[in-house]
Amino acid sequence: MLSVKLMKKLKNYSLDVSFKVHNEIVVLFGPSGAGKTTILNAIAGISNPDKGLIQLNDRVLFQTKRRAVPIQKRQIGYLFQDYSLFPHMTVEKNIQYGSNEEGLVHQLADVVGIHHLLASYPHQISGGEKQRVALVRALATKPECLLLDEPFSALDEKTRVECQDELLRLHQTWKIPVIMVTHQKEEAEKLGDRILYMEEGKLLNKVL
Repeated sequence: MLSVKLMKKLKNYSLDVSFKVHNEIVVLFGPSGAGKTTILNAIAGISNPDKGLIQLNDRVLFQTKRRAVPIQKRQIGYLFQDYSLFPHMTVEKNIQYGSNEEGLVHQLADVVGIHHLLASYPHQISGGEKQRVALVRALATKPECLLLDEPFSALDEKTRVECQDELLRLHQTWKIPVIMVTHQKEEAEKLGDRILYMEEGKLLNKVL
């Protein structure tokens, strides 16, 4: 379980949220600038809150006035909107980055149907294929939690649906806390076990 309670002063408002995520997919939904990505970055350790508590299972990742656990030791997978693949590495090397289990890399590549791309470079594959590679790379580290920041927004409709189905299928296998940011109402309703609506740094009791 992931437990999040954080406060952070931003440019136009203060972010103040508290929620828990069990082995489910929780969607953060709301207008741009509401603080959704800031929350993901705080959980991942890219930035720290001003105060609060972030706990993953029995490990405290951040607590006010205590030294925060560094990014590489948080056991959190993070899939960015632009995928952030290394252009000079093959697909296989990209996936293996941060993972010591070659068998797991090939297993995941088979599951999402990209095994035939392992020798290719990022510039040689499509947007949907890059998304799958980035997802496999995030899972290959065997994370205890997965963060997704608008991962399917740049894909065409057909590929987006395929990747959404892939995520649901993988989550059935992995059963870890997943937090996803999206601006797509249909996507939020399809993927989210729960939807948390945000505006200006606050969680609202609002139904889509």
